[in-house]
Amino acid sequence: MRHRIIVLGAGYTGAFAAGRLARRLRREDVAITLVNAEPDFVERVRMHQLAVGQDLKSRPFSGMFAGTGVELRLAKVTGVDVDRKTVAVAGADGAEELGYDTLVYALGSGWNAQGVPGTAEHAFEIAGRPGALRLRERLARLDAGQAVVVVGGGLTGLEAATEIAETRPDLDVALAARGGLGDWLSSKGREHLRKVVGRLGITVYEHAAVTGVEADRVATADGRAIPAAVTVWTAGFAVHPIAKATALEVTGTGQIVVDGTMRSVSHPDVYAVGDAALVMGPGGKPLRMSCASGVPTAWQAVDAIAARLTGGKLPNVPIRYFNQCVSLGRKEGLIQYVTADDRAVRAALTGRLAAVYKELVCKGAAWGVANPTFGLPTRRRRVTRERVAAGSAVAASA
Repeated sequence: MRHRIIVLGAGYTGAFAAGRLARRLRREDVAITLVNAEPDFVERVRMHQLAVGQDLKSRPFSGMFAGTGVELRLAKVTGVDVDRKTVAVAGADGAEELGYDTLVYALGSGWNAQGVPGTAEHAFEIAGRPGALRLRERLARLDAGQAVVVVGGGLTGLEAATEIAETRPDLDVALAARGGLGDWLSSKGREHLRKVVGRLGITVYEHAAVTGVEADRVATADGRAIPAAVTVWTAGFAVHPIAKATALEVTGTGQIVVDGTMRSVSHPDVYAVGDAALVMGPGGKPLRMSCASGVPTAWQAVDAIAARLTGGKLPNVPIRYFNQCVSLGRKEGLIQYVTADDRAVRAALTGRLAAVYKELVCKGAAWGVANPTFGLPTRRRRVTRERVAAGSAVAASA
């Protein structure tokens, strides 16, 4: 009987994990199933581009996983029973239950309304393709001079506001940030950001904590009412709620607690990657939710799974940051270099060259998902039955 590996979610981390597992383990020894609700890969880091009307390249999983042995199950995950080692899914054929020996949890995150009144009813989000397409349709119906307010001064908010302002210079675009504009950046980064934002005509409301969203305005803690025909909410992400409903050890926010190999500390047959996992980085700080954090965690998890199944050496590669890449429309960008624990240093790349750099990063991320061994030859290793049996015994006693 083959060892059953189920990967939940086919974003950057899940798709990468499934493809890399298929290239590290012998097809005769493992059955790899990737569960995802959509048939193609979504470049989440480009949702602001999709929202303003740009068409993205189609990346169907049927081509991406052709000949790898990965089975794609088009279905929505409705539950996980980590004690019975089953996953409940709902697809075109109805409800079904899948059994696993090893589970890779990569369901990621969605937008976080932060409990602010009116956000769920009136705001738009770009955390995924459905939200981006909904915003795209709404922006297309706006007349010149109407107001768009982007709430959130982080990377997603900056990219959304600048993309909208560049594509639709006829709109009145504003950005509401809880702190100062780019206050985590170096002085060079902040100066460039302010220059680009000013050139694009974006009104910035700094230190403006939004306390309510209405159909035609947003309210801030200091009593301001900012006009908004459209409100785009980018103030953080919330992890998928399914993990919190299981017996897995999770944090208060629902992230799965893992060790250095991305293995659940409570259920050793479960691995969590990307936004779904609480991963400690340099300096004992949790990694932020991002593609930059997610793909290295998937790499670590896959190589740990392969090592444990084949008797190989466990990976011990520290996960660290190098830079933060921000697109500021199609013509401008900002590459902020950072320390290993994600603190800005003086160096920053700006302008057109930074925009090209960011575009290459985005293309490289998508290429890496389709080529999870980065074009290097690999040997599929044989699963050691004794290792599998030992792992099952540990899981049963946990």
